[in-house]
Amino acid sequence: MDPITMAVLAASVLAGMAAASWAGLKAWNGWLELKKMELAQSVGDRGLPPASGRIEIADLRERVRKLEAIAAGIDI
Repeated sequence: MDPITMAVLAASVLAGMAAASWAGLKAWNGWLELKKMELAQSVGDRGLPPASGRIEIADLRERVRKLEAIAAGIDI
């Protein structure tokens, strides 16, 4: 093989690897930015839980109250 052909081939491979590395880095930075936005949004949404969640919590509290009454020997 001709040395010039080998140099051109090596340069092309190097340029291709550089382009692939750059694209991977941009994708990684985009993914990190997406996760940062998701975390920021989830921190801001910590107000009241949805109505169905509040109803489920109320049901669980009622069950606990009944179980405590049974454990204490009180008839409800």
